[in-house]
Amino acid sequence: MPSDPIAYPQTWTTRRLLAWMSTAFAEKGLDSPRLCAEMLVAHVLGCDRLRLYTDTDRPASPLERESLRGLVARALRHEPIQYLVGEAWFFGLPLHVDRRVLVPRPCTETIVEQVIQHVRGRPGFGGPTGEAALIADVCTGSGCIAVALAKHLPHCRVIATDISSDALEVAVKNAERHGVADRIDLRAGNLLEPVLTHPAAGQNQALSYLCSNPPYIPDAQWDSVPRNVREHEPEQALRGGTDGLRLVGPIIAGAAPLLRPGGLLLVEIASETRDTVLEMCRATGAFEKAAVLNDLEGKPRTLVAVRS
Repeated sequence: MPSDPIAYPQTWTTRRLLAWMSTAFAEKGLDSPRLCAEMLVAHVLGCDRLRLYTDTDRPASPLERESLRGLVARALRHEPIQYLVGEAWFFGLPLHVDRRVLVPRPCTETIVEQVIQHVRGRPGFGGPTGEAALIADVCTGSGCIAVALAKHLPHCRVIATDISSDALEVAVKNAERHGVADRIDLRAGNLLEPVLTHPAAGQNQALSYLCSNPPYIPDAQWDSVPRNVREHEPEQALRGGTDGLRLVGPIIAGAAPLLRPGGLLLVEIASETRDTVLEMCRATGAFEKAAVLNDLEGKPRTLVAVRS
């Protein structure tokens, strides 16, 4: 078979396209090759993925084949599929993504899950019978955490911050897409600074939850990061300095004055930093029940600490 069979004048049905692309992606070592193929074909055909299996013998037009050829070539160079189609799914929500922001990943959904579980049955923490919970999402990127929380907790308000104005533009688009822009205050600035100067937060223990997925990859681990991440996603949003704690540390150190008693600090971290992060929490003297939850691969990933 030619190395680029899509280019040859023959009938390429949806079934054949999916089969060939899945094989090519698997041989190149892409994660979830079948899913990648489905996402690209659905994107080019302008349909949902289910439609691919209800019309498997639909022939692709020459224009569709040409579009797929270009996208497949980029995917084989490990460009994230989510960037190619301009969309990623997070906590059941489709979100716009491009090279200005990280691709949202399932491990980050743990933060959203923990907040929602904590809210249930706790009047005053954002439940339907209590006051609106105030949540901060630091290093918001695409806004995935902020948007998911605002969408699933209609009684909450969110302060979402990022140092990157480009990232905030993406977050605005996602907040507007899901109808929660009126409850998310997007602010530019470094780490906790935009929260400290926010009129509703400041240093008066106003936050019920402080969430963050900051850059946390230690320098020593950078070369082992998968190519699709290392070569295409924004490095500024990934690297956490020599020990991976250049941004995690200040967030933990500065969180306590912002959180109300019983409020939660939730931070995604590098698995190698688990013990150090827990010690940082203990050193503040302001948190109890601090733990690091495992991700889907069984690696320590999400710090959850309760404000004393």
